[in-house]
Amino acid sequence: MSTETILVEQPSLTIPPEAWPDVEHLVTEDDTPVDNIFSEKQQRLLTEPLHHWREQATEKRSFIALANVGLFYAVGQPPYVPDMMLSLDVKLPADVWPKIHRSYFVWQYGKPPDVVIEVVSNNRGGEDDAKLAGYARIGIRYYVIYDPERILSDQAVRAFGLQPTGYQPLSAPIRLAGVGLGLELWEGQYEDLHDTWLRWTDEQGQLIPTGAECIHQQRQRAERLAEQLRRLGVQPDA
Repeated sequence: MSTETILVEQPSLTIPPEAWPDVEHLVTEDDTPVDNIFSEKQQRLLTEPLHHWREQATEKRSFIALANVGLFYAVGQPPYVPDMMLSLDVKLPADVWPKIHRSYFVWQYGKPPDVVIEVVSNNRGGEDDAKLAGYARIGIRYYVIYDPERILSDQAVRAFGLQPTGYQPLSAPIRLAGVGLGLELWEGQYEDLHDTWLRWTDEQGQLIPTGAECIHQQRQRAERLAEQLRRLGVQPDA
């Protein structure tokens, strides 16, 4: 596979609202299920923790993190449906029920997503050829392929950064410059499943915790504080 020959064509994104195309005829959701249990859990693990990251971050940038939602990048072209996409400095509309708000329309948000992640479950998804080329053409800054069963490559994770000539591989550890995040493999229990997961890290390389992990950490801190008070002769529950 070569990454040097993919030419990047940046589409014009400056479409005023009055010029937005009619999307009422488009199929934005077709009720097709995700392909397996692991993929469903992995998608949530790549979206839910980011909201806790924003709450704890010094610079609280707005963002949209979506899983298995249509990415419409050009009028008259079928959408991509990434397993996960992250778009910084944009906000969801207050009402997501109108057709124009049900998917990620690039002309509505004024930019393509910053990060797209695909989770490989078979050899028919085109993650390292058709999608690699397509995501480069529409201007996705970072594209990550997680291949847990190593179906397409002997590498479980491949990350690419967009350059003028196309996508170039990123070396480990994966750090997404300008996004403030990184990615790494983590083995452990998520909900009721022990496996190897792709997880977000912060700028210091620390795992971004899930909501459940945040609650567990808070309880541990509270227990340590209560124990310290008891050693000082203070009953914290009194």
